[in-house]
Amino acid sequence: MTNSEQTSVLITGGNKGLGFEAARRLGEQGWTIFLGSRDEGRGRAAARKLTDGGANVVMVPLDVSSDESVTDAVRLVREHTDRLDVLINNAGTPGKGITPADATADEIHSVYDTNVYGPVRVTHAFLPLLEAADHPRVVMVSSGGGSFAVVTDPEHPVSKMHELAYTSSKAALNMITVRYAQAIPQVKFNCITPGEVANHKFTATDMNNHTGWLTGTEGTEGTEGTDPIVKLALSDADGPTGTFTDRLGPVAW
Repeated sequence: MTNSEQTSVLITGGNKGLGFEAARRLGEQGWTIFLGSRDEGRGRAAARKLTDGGANVVMVPLDVSSDESVTDAVRLVREHTDRLDVLINNAGTPGKGITPADATADEIHSVYDTNVYGPVRVTHAFLPLLEAADHPRVVMVSSGGGSFAVVTDPEHPVSKMHELAYTSSKAALNMITVRYAQAIPQVKFNCITPGEVANHKFTATDMNNHTGWLTGTEGTEGTEGTDPIVKLALSDADGPTGTFTDRLGPVAW
């Protein structure tokens, strides 16, 4: 049976952190949540927790680095809906923080496979379902570390984080977002960073060993960091496209 009325969202990497918190917040809006998770056990546990809170959740086994997994995910989602209103490409990996002098092509590839090729795989596969929606939106979860303005600012801590894979992958994701937005105007494509670039703050998640300053309320991780994700997910047909923002507003490229 398909659902052609209730607003639907697929969130990759939705079993924890920012993905889980975005799912919780959108679930409270009455949305159907397709919770993508590479680890099925953790995904089902997260889905149960959200369901216990009143959300309508379908757990979707989804490894964004696998073409086969993405194809299977599309098949599963189609069993429940004939359109997809929102796609949140949230799944990501920080890499190993290897310095430019020591970084190899293999290290770069492993990070890009999740952070760059992953969103491309998922977006390409789900584009027909998105285009069947009235005003579809895609939110790419990027990073302030993907901003040239941030990385070249000597006062910003990221400028002193000498690694190659993660920051360059997020810069690539930003460009991909803009190119999608320009070429597919019927879908709104935007990227966000879950922090406050102007205040040199970022959100505490597993990816940074919970060392960020922005944390969740009532013990929920990443509430503040998901503000721009939720805002863009809730945007209407006149909403923005091709933008890069954080919870305070536009971020320089």
